[in-house]
Amino acid sequence: MSHHDLKLGHPSCGDCPIRHKAVCARCESDELAQLDAIKYYRSFQAGQTVIWSGDRMDFVASVVTGIATLTQTMEDGRRQMVGLLLPADFVGRPGRPTAAYDVTATTDLVMCCFRKKPFEEMMAATPHIAQRLLEMTLDELDAAREWMLLLGRKTAREKIASLLAIIARRDASLKASASKGGVKFDLPLTREEMADYLGLTLETVSRQMSGLKRDGVIELEGKRHVIVGNLDRLLEETGDDSDGGALV
Repeated sequence: MSHHDLKLGHPSCGDCPIRHKAVCARCESDELAQLDAIKYYRSFQAGQTVIWSGDRMDFVASVVTGIATLTQTMEDGRRQMVGLLLPADFVGRPGRPTAAYDVTATTDLVMCCFRKKPFEEMMAATPHIAQRLLEMTLDELDAAREWMLLLGRKTAREKIASLLAIIARRDASLKASASKGGVKFDLPLTREEMADYLGLTLETVSRQMSGLKRDGVIELEGKRHVIVGNLDRLLEETGDDSDGGALV
């Protein structure tokens, strides 16, 4: 596995850009100091594998910057992307010795890692960490159920709009941007990867992206940079009602 383990050149826990969204969000200053003693940073280049499914995983981590994918490989070699890891998302499972999925950096990636055994001991003694990890796990379950709906019931345009909305909302949340205002972000996936993730063809992805641009829902600069002038307008394209459920 090719990566860089880093100790210097990164912000303290109090200044971390994901501080209020990550697993340490509820920690007090003394608890942050304990986490700081067992943490280190790993940096990966776009395309590098963080961990292979089935490999022993001696750390857990939070994504600080960048995007990674979760991928499952079937016995016959077919691969399916099953999730995205965005900034503040948690990687690994306390109590589970091996990785459940392949984790691959799709952009340059920095992770704040914790040695697993000390983290598990601290989690048992620190309710703030255990409570936050439970919240994040339930959020992940909700996201998985939402993705089942997206793949099973939504049109191609709604699928593309939903993926863009997920990324846009997370970007706005981390930057504390107003949800009704404009959002700018770089797509973490190529068109081919979007097609794989959404169960569409490459041609369909390109056609729907062009359609959203033509209709003024998004602007595109180059192949990756997306500008959403009105997030509510994009959300209307996802097929969800105002309460977050699917329109029927």
